[in-house]
Amino acid sequence: MRYVPVLVSVSLFSALALIAAPVSAADPTPEIKRDAAVPAQPVGEVRTLRQIPEACARLEGAFTGQAAQPYKFAVVRTSPNCQPRARFVDAAKAQPSVAGGWLFNDLIRVSNAACTQQQAVVRIWRKPAAIAPPTLDAQGKSRLYLQEEKEKAAASKLAAVPMFAASMTVEGKACGG
Repeated sequence: MRYVPVLVSVSLFSALALIAAPVSAADPTPEIKRDAAVPAQPVGEVRTLRQIPEACARLEGAFTGQAAQPYKFAVVRTSPNCQPRARFVDAAKAQPSVAGGWLFNDLIRVSNAACTQQQAVVRIWRKPAAIAPPTLDAQGKSRLYLQEEKEKAAASKLAAVPMFAASMTVEGKACGG
């Protein structure tokens, strides 16, 4: 009788491991570790999935209940007064990958409350940039002069800016209809 609890706990552990396993084999380990969104998201309810303050953006989405587009996903600007220190780019155009210098930043899974076997999966990538502050002048101040910055911009010698990209897929079986 002493062995029964051990076997139950081992089988429970293996069942939990199988449930957590659906992360794509092609995905590297994300920088941010998180569980699936709890509770499941009802159809039609818009939720903020993640905020990225340095890009002045938030990711939001909603299940639509439609077979053609089951999840509606958008990148929304947080405030018109926000000054971004990073850029948010289209993942389809940027083609983020580890080989391209991108870091797999976050994996967000959101379950559909009306269809438990369906979930939206958002993958967020980040491309860091080494940004050095301007050099100090003789008075110990860092100054930027408009004419010099215009010349740098014309010569395309501006410093690289950190970038973010997000892609969304819907995994699991479609429900109802």
